[in-house]
Amino acid sequence: MPGAKKFDFTLIRKNARELRKNMTESERLLWSELRGRKLNGYKFLRQHPVLYKGNLISYNYFIADFYCFDKKAVIELDGPVHDYTEEYDLFRDQVMKDIGLNVLRIKNDELKDMSQVLLKIQSFLNSI
Repeated sequence: MPGAKKFDFTLIRKNARELRKNMTESERLLWSELRGRKLNGYKFLRQHPVLYKGNLISYNYFIADFYCFDKKAVIELDGPVHDYTEEYDLFRDQVMKDIGLNVLRIKNDELKDMSQVLLKIQSFLNSI
């Protein structure tokens, strides 16, 4: 394809960086428990781009709240806005499943009992 512009990851990376700079309080709370391999030695990335259905010119993508490469696991935190985005969330989960990722959704309210959330995440990772 002469003259065709190749895919540029810059915009996706910029969006992910913005989300990392502006994390929600719930994301900050969970990140403090996951960062630095604190959870069973698993490395997590926050606000990690997940590319799907692409070619040399463009890709569709999601930005996962938390991503563990070793287990191909995505952890999504669901705040009040997710009460109105159920269909989109199901679509997102299915796409990620189709590309080989495992998704765990956690409601923000669950973070009130962080030890229970961490057990839930450990159990999820062990089941993969």
